[in-house]
Amino acid sequence: MSHEQAQINWSRMSLEELQQYWNAHVELDLERNGVDLESRPTYREITDAGYSGIAYALREHHGLTLTEFLATVGYDDCESSDGYSWGIDDDPTIDALEAFLRRVERKWAQSTADSKRYRLATYVRLYDTVHGTAAIVDRVMDGGNQYDELPRVEAVLDELDDDLESDASKRRYLSDIRQFYDHLENRHGAKFNPGANVDHAEIWDTEGETDNPALSSEQVGALYDAAETPDEQLLILALCGWGLRRSEVASLHSSQLVLEGDDPHITFGEERKNGPGTVALIYGVSVLLERIETLEERDEWTGYLFPSKRSSSGHITGETVQARFKRLADRAGVRVYGDEPTSKMGRRFWYTTYNAAIDELLNNLGTIAAEQGSADPSVVLKNYLSESERRKYRREYMRDRLVEAFGQ
Repeated sequence: MSHEQAQINWSRMSLEELQQYWNAHVELDLERNGVDLESRPTYREITDAGYSGIAYALREHHGLTLTEFLATVGYDDCESSDGYSWGIDDDPTIDALEAFLRRVERKWAQSTADSKRYRLATYVRLYDTVHGTAAIVDRVMDGGNQYDELPRVEAVLDELDDDLESDASKRRYLSDIRQFYDHLENRHGAKFNPGANVDHAEIWDTEGETDNPALSSEQVGALYDAAETPDEQLLILALCGWGLRRSEVASLHSSQLVLEGDDPHITFGEERKNGPGTVALIYGVSVLLERIETLEERDEWTGYLFPSKRSSSGHITGETVQARFKRLADRAGVRVYGDEPTSKMGRRFWYTTYNAAIDELLNNLGTIAAEQGSADPSVVLKNYLSESERRKYRREYMRDRLVEAFGQ
């Protein structure tokens, strides 16, 4: 009988006790199972030896991943077996990703493996952001998740669409994701393959020119008027007035907000792709402050603007943002080309509105440009105005359009 079967109480052990237990018991059982301890043992090997509980205890009670713990007991490749940082906290998925790429490296050039690694890392990190977990392997090992997992995968791909511009890029991502799920099914015993049934034609238009409709100013106003609570107002503001992705709306935290001074904005870390590290709060700060004031009255508020007690992440998911947006659209009677709109159309409204505001600003600078002997008003914007002046004018023109849309 293994020590795991003997009901080890992992959560009661200090980190030092876990390290001692590892050296005294776990390594011996791994050796008996034929594991080569010259390299870092995998999560699967540790689980097969009967020690799956250690990973949970490390994560919940010591803030460590299994790989980080292994670095403290002699396996100093703490990021991964090949030194690559996947940016997720789920050892089974990391192990499976690395096993898949080792097979790729035996068949293809290193540049091909590197490209697949980048695309898969982007996918698993976004999966973690959208769903609050990166336990991709665990999900497909349980056949009971089969009907739930397909829409979860498609939700990640739909979110990824914001960052992919070319049809070829989308197809490469989808191909690599499907290959990884094939690997899980063929080599790791996954009970099903959600990648095989992804309806890419539904979530991505990859046939020639794409038509990416945006909400109109009138439709944004109708959605905002239909909002009955401050959190519903904030959701429409975040999507349409600030141009956030729905996953960014879901995980928005008070620590990201800089509301003092003349430049209120939201800050993002380096993980934000294809976008600035800060987003200006040109409109809607009063609604944001009202929402924070309401949340501060709650016991044990963790700082998320859209909290969820049912989610392990502490906040709602991007799918919930989508569902709430669609309910508002239904309440407001908003349709785009006769179809129910998606939250992504709110983000597109922000982009089209911002571009229109800049065009209007440039048109009004045309007279000054002509006086300077230039046919291009952008020369004035760039060379004759300071950065603070340029920011001031951009905000003024954008704010006028947002006020028109939101009707206040």
